[in-house]
Amino acid sequence: MSRPVPNPGILDIAPYTPGKSPVPEPGRKVFKLSANETPFGPSPKAMEVYRQVAAHLEDYPEGTSRVLREAVGRAFGLDPDRIICGAGSDELLNLLAHTYLSHGDEAISTTHGFLVYPIATMANGATNVVAPEKNFTADVDAILKLVSPRTKLVWLANPNNPTGTYLPFDEVKRLRAGLPPHVLLVLDAAYSDYVSRNDYEIGIELVATTENTVMTHTFSKIHGLAALRVGWMFGPAHIVDAVNRIRGPFNVSTPAMLAAVAALEDTAHQQMSKTHTEKWRNWLTEEIGKLGLKVTPSVANFVLIHFPPDKGRTSAEADAFLTQRGLVLRALNNYGLPHALRMTIGTEEANRLVLQALRDFMAGK
Repeated sequence: MSRPVPNPGILDIAPYTPGKSPVPEPGRKVFKLSANETPFGPSPKAMEVYRQVAAHLEDYPEGTSRVLREAVGRAFGLDPDRIICGAGSDELLNLLAHTYLSHGDEAISTTHGFLVYPIATMANGATNVVAPEKNFTADVDAILKLVSPRTKLVWLANPNNPTGTYLPFDEVKRLRAGLPPHVLLVLDAAYSDYVSRNDYEIGIELVATTENTVMTHTFSKIHGLAALRVGWMFGPAHIVDAVNRIRGPFNVSTPAMLAAVAALEDTAHQQMSKTHTEKWRNWLTEEIGKLGLKVTPSVANFVLIHFPPDKGRTSAEADAFLTQRGLVLRALNNYGLPHALRMTIGTEEANRLVLQALRDFMAGK
């Protein structure tokens, strides 16, 4: 029987699999720690704005997200005309791939990079080239070694998901300097709000001083607006112009746009979340390490916990054990990390419950 056939390569793409969402059970409290969502929810100011907009859902959004672009510009000291907004930074990553990749091209990502990168690359007929990491961290030399005449784009999550590691700004600058001028460097800064390192820079300086670098960011993490799908990109004028030509005319809804503006302006809510995350990230890293489990040093709002391959101590068995206690973490087989679980930093209660459950698991209880 004749039927539509997908473009070559589409069926070779492994679909994105999000962190599992627990099904509530009567009488049992469940903590979802699998999707790097903030335990505090969005700013109350953002929720109030969202409610107010409900009275005007019949109106189309302003097509360029002007109010949000201006708010981002104020917050980061950027030219709003060099900002483009999207339905989450995921949409912007896909738009960049659609704009700059085609059949025969190559894009480079790292071993444990964000799963959207190979999907966006392959969806446009390009080849995903994987650069090995060093200590679960992007390796500039490994990336540069893989650059070929067909390389058109390099994806770099900084900090990286799911490892929580980051590249210092000097290394990012070295990467940019080593790439040919026609290669676009995409800096994905989704988790930058959680970083407190003097040698880290979100990517704005490189974008401002080069013609071939962009930076993307999201409102899904520290701002707690994951359900609304809002992200933004800062880039050279010529790249923003090109991407805008294929961007949907109303890709960010009015409720999402205005809630994001309110969230961005509530700096106290952001600081509270960051302070909590730093405190409990350090605590979990130290306490879990005492159990004989390795934790990759993280600067994001999650930790990567490594388990031995020994029967009775594997990550799969730990995942099942934790799930039975209502503690849902993220298995990472599809990230090439079959012996690890990623845990989002949760409330104090959730964090302490995970530690106790891991202690019991390692003790064979």
